[in-house]
Amino acid sequence: MAEIEIRNTVSTDLPRLTALDHSIETDYVWQLDLRREPGQIEALLREVRLPRTIRLDYPRPAVELPDTWHLRPMFSAMNGMEAVAYIRFTDAFVPHAVWITDVVVGRPMRGQGLARKLITAVEKWGIQRGLRRVIIEAPSKNAPAIRMFHKLGFEFCGYNDQYYFTRDVALFFSRAL
Repeated sequence: MAEIEIRNTVSTDLPRLTALDHSIETDYVWQLDLRREPGQIEALLREVRLPRTIRLDYPRPAVELPDTWHLRPMFSAMNGMEAVAYIRFTDAFVPHAVWITDVVVGRPMRGQGLARKLITAVEKWGIQRGLRRVIIEAPSKNAPAIRMFHKLGFEFCGYNDQYYFTRDVALFFSRAL
């Protein structure tokens, strides 16, 4: 395998990136339990084993990538001349922070540290711009991504149950740059 290069996405990468298998398979999900009482809200987030493996679609339609890729920064991971993964991010959502909205690694390349390499590239981008935090999001059903975020030192920092059009709960994690 050729050395993986991370670079700015160009328009010629888009057909390959759009065609990547964006789905995941998992045996676990993160369940959010909320208890509301006067003057108090408790949120409990726990990993729950499923009775069987499920396949989940990505929360954003890949077919929209060619129409939206230019709206925020994006890096592609290149294996030789082939785009095999991407990461999208912005510094426009939260002051002094870079927000990672998408990390997609094609199925044949998963489990090789490519997502970590993409996240590191975004963190370097944020540091060069004087940003202080990195925030990353994932659907609560994407247990593999959430486990990776924890391994990388990210801490849970919030949720939104109306974030994705799939109606899946979005979980947010952050760490200092």
